[in-house]
Amino acid sequence: MDASKDASPKELPLGFDASTEEEYASQSKLLQEFTSIPCIDNALTFKSNSSMTSDFLTSHFSPLFHSFSVVNYLDPKHLAQEWAPRQCFQLARQIFWLTRGGNTFYLRAFQKKVAVQLTFSGPRFPLRCQGSTIVPSPSGSKLLVVRNPENESPTHFEIWSQGQVEKEFHIPQSVHGLVYIDGWFEGISWNCDETLIAYIAEEPSAAKPTFCGLGYRKGSATTDKDSCSWKGQGEWEEDWGETYAGKRQPALFVINTSSGEVQPVKGIAKSLSVGQVVWAPSTGGSNQYLVFVGWSSDPRKLGIKYCSNRPCALYAVQAPFYKSEANYFEFKGSPIEGSPVLKLTQSINSAFFPLFSPDGRFLVFLSAKSSVDSGAHSATNSLHKIDWPVNEQLSLPAKVVDVIPVVQCSEDGCFPGLYCSGFLRNPWLSDGCTMMLSSVWGSSQVLLSVNVISGDVKRITPTDSKFSWNILALDRDNIIAVSSSPVDVPKIRYGCLVEKATKNATWSWLDVSSPIVSCSEMVRSLLSSRQFDILKIPVKDVSSCLTKGAGKPFEAIFVFNSKENGACDPLIVLLHGGPNDVSVSSFSTSSAFLSSIGYSLLIVNYRGSLGFGEEALQSLLGKAGSQDVNDVLTAIDHVIDRGLASPSSIAVLGISHGGFLTTHLIGQAPDKFAAAAARNPVCNLASMVGTTDIPDWCYVQVYGTKGKNKFTEAASTEDLALFHSKSPISHVSKVKAPTIFLLSAEDLRVPMSNGFQYARSLKEKGVEVKIFMFPNDVHAIKR
Repeated sequence: MDASKDASPKELPLGFDASTEEEYASQSKLLQEFTSIPCIDNALTFKSNSSMTSDFLTSHFSPLFHSFSVVNYLDPKHLAQEWAPRQCFQLARQIFWLTRGGNTFYLRAFQKKVAVQLTFSGPRFPLRCQGSTIVPSPSGSKLLVVRNPENESPTHFEIWSQGQVEKEFHIPQSVHGLVYIDGWFEGISWNCDETLIAYIAEEPSAAKPTFCGLGYRKGSATTDKDSCSWKGQGEWEEDWGETYAGKRQPALFVINTSSGEVQPVKGIAKSLSVGQVVWAPSTGGSNQYLVFVGWSSDPRKLGIKYCSNRPCALYAVQAPFYKSEANYFEFKGSPIEGSPVLKLTQSINSAFFPLFSPDGRFLVFLSAKSSVDSGAHSATNSLHKIDWPVNEQLSLPAKVVDVIPVVQCSEDGCFPGLYCSGFLRNPWLSDGCTMMLSSVWGSSQVLLSVNVISGDVKRITPTDSKFSWNILALDRDNIIAVSSSPVDVPKIRYGCLVEKATKNATWSWLDVSSPIVSCSEMVRSLLSSRQFDILKIPVKDVSSCLTKGAGKPFEAIFVFNSKENGACDPLIVLLHGGPNDVSVSSFSTSSAFLSSIGYSLLIVNYRGSLGFGEEALQSLLGKAGSQDVNDVLTAIDHVIDRGLASPSSIAVLGISHGGFLTTHLIGQAPDKFAAAAARNPVCNLASMVGTTDIPDWCYVQVYGTKGKNKFTEAASTEDLALFHSKSPISHVSKVKAPTIFLLSAEDLRVPMSNGFQYARSLKEKGVEVKIFMFPNDVHAIKR
């Protein structure tokens, strides 16, 4: 008897039939093909010990949705634990090399699920992995690997040299907590002789009283925690909001690389949170100074992630392990009263990412003064420098020199201003005064050379390219970069400075072929039929009250089918958050996937986006929900009028402020959209202002720059009424489009109650709604 005939049919998921299940399976397989394409986001350069070459370079490939692990090959137990439970990547083999101008670069890549002994010449180092960070020493002969603990385990510091762990130190929680490796407070810096490393870590928690049912327990420090029935322990302490939950006080520490001894840097006020530490140049004296960024917590800590509008300054302090009573510098002026900490940037309200020139003659840094002054959470940056004394006196306050000022409004095709998210550890060309930066220019990211002596700024990437570029590594006058577009997977590019004359400096670029940066034949075929363009969208109804920059066209990236078939693909409108952020013309796995399955994409950089000058950016403050909404509708009408999209097949998708726009659009233009998706959307400013980590943002979006001064923790009835009227929920009764919501339970920026309230209101009115919940995720939904 055939048992299969009596078997019950396979139960399909709710709402599925056989054809739907087949479609989902097919699309899931295709999505896996896209997510296997690696994202290239980092590189390190080292000195080679091979007689064949003078240099080699190690590239860091970070495929999306995969974790990394750095393995201690000397510990078999560690090897087994690291490789068994999850998919990992390890430097595996030499792929290729290229030679130009006497410099040879070796590129090494990750190979999935293979733990093999490295066989090529030169130091064999692992690269950055999740939960850890890696910092090369100044000579390149050593690496520091920092492994953050889980729960209350010690922090691990490993000093690697020549492919093995040379020293390993375990730092208990009583010394400090997690090391900050987030890219903002993060600051890990070797001193010049590689004997000390300065870094930022969570200050250890002070002892707190313990209570039980009978009251306070004497000697609670040694009492079993589980014996206490009441779990409230000590005074609540504020953190820095989104992604910093539970992190109270970033503090400065120094570790001796020989002994493993750790000392906190004393004298820094508790009201300062510190980050981005670097060693000041040493002239061989017995004292050495650390320069760091400090953010004040007075009167309170507001959310700092994605927010450059928090005032900050550069400070200098003498490092521990230096015992001389004589000061290295005789500081003219008055340092902070009763403190060894010296505030270097007293004349400017924002200073971060400090970096010394190779010869130590000056200290350069970025500033977000425009952001601090206006209240915009991000704005046009400026670049500055301070002359640093060599055996001379440093006057306080230090004289801050402008290198690149804020650009208010640029002429067409000219430099729009500096939009830089940070520096390479070594961004200097061989002349010692020219920095290489990645910066946003309109809807693309480009590479810039900046002479910090003359202030000359030059775009070095091809001006006729609409691709986006990111610099990975620099060695003297040679660059390793990556370029991509919405329909072109990332490519490694090698650049060489051909003509070194400042005014006529030219760069030669070569494609670097690599088997690791590849995609399947299926993906290649699908992408070959797609192309993109960056559209200039004229502003509608330009009023006389607009500044020149605010009246200029904004941009949208349009991705479409290049094969003429007589019909327009359905259109998805993609909206970035912020609102002072930008979508650039780089490769995105999710966007490329959507395009490949038959959608056109309209990625709108409405006025207020980064990369278009300060006047255009500032024009949005106080006009959220109107100017930005109108710009998106104008962009949609633009592609419809050109015959590039059908008005009957349009969906809209956005995150955060993009979700704010998404829910505004389906309410203000209910007949325009067939469907919508909103990720952690701002739906009701009136309820958000009392629950978010950035309540000041709500005031600035509604009142403009004056909202900075109107901000209060106790919003008035007039404030709340205006917040509601400017919110998407005020238009909820008009919505028709079926809408998906993706909400994160751990979101401190836009608490999930905001999206829930709006979604429930739609359901109440009979609109089709689906809510997807991410219980352990934060605002960006990265897990």
